[in-house]
Amino acid sequence: MRRWLGVWVVMVSCVLWAQAAGQRLILKDGSYQIVTKYEIKGDRVRYQSAERGNEWEEIPYALIDWPATREWAKAHAPAGDAAAPGSQAEGDAASIDKEAAAERAAEAARQPRVAPGLRLPDESGVWALDTFRSTPELVRVPQSNGDVNRATGHTILKVAIPTGGAKNLIRLPGYSAAVELHVSDPVIYVSVDAPDNVAPESALVVNTGGESQAGKNEDKREHSDPHSRYAIVRLQVIKNQRVIAAVRLSLLGKLTQTEDIVPTKAELTPGGHWLKLTPVSPLGFGEYALVELLPSGELNLDCWDFGINPRAPENKHAFAPIAPQPEP
Repeated sequence: MRRWLGVWVVMVSCVLWAQAAGQRLILKDGSYQIVTKYEIKGDRVRYQSAERGNEWEEIPYALIDWPATREWAKAHAPAGDAAAPGSQAEGDAASIDKEAAAERAAEAARQPRVAPGLRLPDESGVWALDTFRSTPELVRVPQSNGDVNRATGHTILKVAIPTGGAKNLIRLPGYSAAVELHVSDPVIYVSVDAPDNVAPESALVVNTGGESQAGKNEDKREHSDPHSRYAIVRLQVIKNQRVIAAVRLSLLGKLTQTEDIVPTKAELTPGGHWLKLTPVSPLGFGEYALVELLPSGELNLDCWDFGINPRAPENKHAFAPIAPQPEP
C-alpha cells in the first residue's frame, strides 16, 4: 500500500511540475492545453503537448483565446522574469501576434473573399464569379488559341490590332465553350503576379500561321500585366467554329462599345494579386471571349472563352462557398 501511495505522489508531483513549468494555450471555450512549445503556421497552431509525451498536435488559430493566453503567461512567469509591459516575454508574444497577423493579411490578399464563404484560390489564371441556383460559385475559365493551344493559366501571343477586313482572326473550335455561366453580369478575376518558378522563355511557342507578331511569340507568361485593358467580345458561330472577325477586332483599339463588344471596368484588388473585371453592360445569351489589349497597343490572341446560358448545367469543378470560419 505504501509502495502504491509513493508512486501516486510521484505521478501527482510530475503533473504539477508540468503545469508549473509548461505554458498554456487557453481556448475560447474556457478549456486549455498544457504545452512545452508551440508555433504558428498560417491559420494553424502546432504545439507539443506536455500531457501526451510532447507529441506534436495542431489546432485552428481562431480557437485560441490569445489575450487570455498572454495574461496567463504573464501571471505565471518564473521569478525574475515577470512579464511587465515591455518585458521580453510580452515582446515575444506581441511579435508572434504581429507575424501571424501579417501572414493572415498576405493570405487574404492572395485569396480575397468574393462572396460569403467563398474566396479566390491561391492559383494563377482567370476565374469567373457565377451564380447557379442562387448559390455563388467560382469557375476557372481556360485560355484558348483556336485548336492550337489550350491552357488554364495566362499566356500571351502578340499580334497587331487589325485595321479592317473580313478575315476571321480568332477561331475557336466547337459550337460552345467548355464553361457556361448562368448570369448576365459575371465578375471575372485575372491573376496579375507570376509564380516564382515559371520561366517565360520556357513556355510553349505557338505559330499563328503567318500573322504579324511582335517578339516572335517569345512573350509567353503565366500572369497578366495590370496595365492591360480587357473587353468581352461576342463570338459568331459558323459551322463548327466560333470566330471573331478582324473587322470587329479593329474597334478594340479604342475599346468602342458595340452590340458585340463590351468593355470591362477594371479594379486592382488590395495587395495587387488580382484584377477584378466587370462588364459595363449585361451580356445576353450566347458565346463570348474575354480578350486582352496589351499596354503596347497589341492584341493577345490567346483569349478566354465562355458562354452565357441560364439553363446550362452546373460547371464541373466549380468552387462553392464553405461555412465561414470565426475571425480570431
